[in-house]
Amino acid sequence: MTGTFVILDLLGGVALLLWGVRMVRTGIERGWGDRLRGWLERRLSNRIAAFGGGLGVTAVLGSATATTLIASSLVGAGLLAPTTGLAVLLGADVGSAATAAVLASGSSVATMLAPVLIFAGYVTFGRSAEFRPRNMGRMLIGLGLMLFALKLVVGATAPLQQATLFHDVLDALAAEPFLAFLAGAILTWICHSSLTVVLLLTTFVMNGSLAPEQALPFVLGLNFGGGLPALSATLGQPAAARMLPVANLLCRGGLAVLALLAMAPLLRGLTLLHLTPATAVAQMHLGFNLAAAAIFLPLAPQVLRLVGWLLPGEPPSEQEATRPRYLTPSASMTPNMALTNAGLETSRMAEMVTRMVDLALDVLDSGKLESLRELQPLDDRLSAHLKALGHYLSGLTAEGQTGDEARRARMILHYAGSLEHAGDIIRRNLGDRARQKVRRNSVFDTMQQNSLAELRAVVLETLRVLPAALCSDDLEVAKDLASRKDAFRALEDRIVAVDLSQGSPDGSVSKLFLDILRDLHRVNSVLAAAAYPRLAAAGLMHGSRLRAEETAIQG
Repeated sequence: MTGTFVILDLLGGVALLLWGVRMVRTGIERGWGDRLRGWLERRLSNRIAAFGGGLGVTAVLGSATATTLIASSLVGAGLLAPTTGLAVLLGADVGSAATAAVLASGSSVATMLAPVLIFAGYVTFGRSAEFRPRNMGRMLIGLGLMLFALKLVVGATAPLQQATLFHDVLDALAAEPFLAFLAGAILTWICHSSLTVVLLLTTFVMNGSLAPEQALPFVLGLNFGGGLPALSATLGQPAAARMLPVANLLCRGGLAVLALLAMAPLLRGLTLLHLTPATAVAQMHLGFNLAAAAIFLPLAPQVLRLVGWLLPGEPPSEQEATRPRYLTPSASMTPNMALTNAGLETSRMAEMVTRMVDLALDVLDSGKLESLRELQPLDDRLSAHLKALGHYLSGLTAEGQTGDEARRARMILHYAGSLEHAGDIIRRNLGDRARQKVRRNSVFDTMQQNSLAELRAVVLETLRVLPAALCSDDLEVAKDLASRKDAFRALEDRIVAVDLSQGSPDGSVSKLFLDILRDLHRVNSVLAAAAYPRLAAAGLMHGSRLRAEETAIQG
């Protein structure tokens, strides 16, 4: 019975540790995820900066897998060069190992902070109504749970010092390096956290169940297994998004296998270092990842060429759908042709926003949350298209470019920026409302469903008019686009009045419904406002509204 309780305590401690890691990662991703993504996108100009960026982001997130998925999505959207992305991942591995080393080396002091962090997190989360402070509270609670779980795991493994059978099993694994390597890889893949496995192995070494030298094959295995969660998470994505996890696994996994084959000289070297039990596992883990970074950071282009050869290619149609299609360098020498191509590319952005609206609103009826996973890649593609359009139009030669062509270039960028902004609103706000509805099991009544269908039709019609207003540069079409802001507002006011007059019995459902209306209003307003510069140039704007008298005269 004692053995059963030891196993249960150990499993509970590991589960609590994993949950703490998840809470820290979730708190940071929800509160500052967009800023981290933007920082990675803007600041990483070379491999050294990318390595430092990956290290820093992972030290904050506490998860190399999370950093890998962020970098992979940016590479898949064309916002990050693959070689820079691989440098981010190598830095992320070092950052994760450094975090494990800090927790392992300072475990006696750190565990004393666990109750303080949990209490501080609870107070911050409970007393804050704002989004980021609440996520800061979530992060503090998660960190406290991690440290408390570490203390629980250490206590749970203490009786194992006298467990002969347990020592026999560990000795048998350690005597067969390949089995120990396999056990470390499988355990890391199951836990989806190399940090957890490092701390677990550290407790085994500290209580004498495992000698420091015997932990080496386990450490090599956990580094191989540490690349598997990101690889499995990107299996259904395009080849460009899968490239980084495969390259990272090739680097870490290949080096781990080579180190396994060279176990004898490595073990002799470890005996000369006189590692202490408290830090042995973490130091081996950190040393391995520093070695991987030193070897593969200069070889990143060659590694990615090998990965490109190993990965099956995508169909041409899928490749074209994920990157700008019409921004050909040859056309940039002819401003008129380049502007036409840029307009066509902006029309493709309108198609992406239409897809995002459909995805978010369809979930309200279907309840299939997995559909919302497409929102992030689509938003990344919008950002990539806007960035590409900016570079393309800024590269137009000034000679021979008329004032009208310069105005048109600015107009295209304004339209593209409006579409990218609308995509951000859909992903961040409308997508979250859809998740809330499904998770709360909220049900809209028939009137609310019909109202959403009407508003959806208005937004989609605005998206259909926008490319026409851009490509034709016609004043009447621009007026039609701008007028859809007032049309939406009139319909929204009528719907809100009816909803309030009926008095929904469930106040939370009514609030969610009104929040969705407000998000759709923002999306439609951003899209309709894309026509304002064209109307302002014609003198038809008064502030942010069409001049009524001019509109009447034109009509």
